[in-house]
Amino acid sequence: MIIIACTDDNNGMMFNHRRQSQDRLLREHILNMTGGNRLWMNLYSKKQFSDIESAKVIIDEDFLEKAGCSDYCFIEDMDISPYIHKTEKIILFKWNRTYPADTFLPLDLNGWVLEWTEDFVGYSHDKITKEIYRR
Repeated sequence: MIIIACTDDNNGMMFNHRRQSQDRLLREHILNMTGGNRLWMNLYSKKQFSDIESAKVIIDEDFLEKAGCSDYCFIEDMDISPYIHKTEKIILFKWNRTYPADTFLPLDLNGWVLEWTEDFVGYSHDKITKEIYRR
């Protein structure tokens, strides 16, 4: 499976049970990037994509258990540690800021290779950095 996550400079993802930030152009980027592949997420994350009607967006609270090898999994409020063994690629979108955080992406990238990085302008962020890691 392919993990997609958004983090601040300290790998923070959430504060007080709310996402740190969001960006509508980033959501479009994610949907374009996933192409015809399935994009799994939980109900919390679906709220970000509520204006999207697509058969490829699958909502399931156990999606990390059910996702297949070429499926994308968008996480915001979950620990991926138990599923890292079945992860073939990680795509991080970085806000290039430090926000208050109490939920962090517990990810050790030792053993992973940074394959690609690019910066783009979001709707509410002047710079979003995309990093793609492979084993």
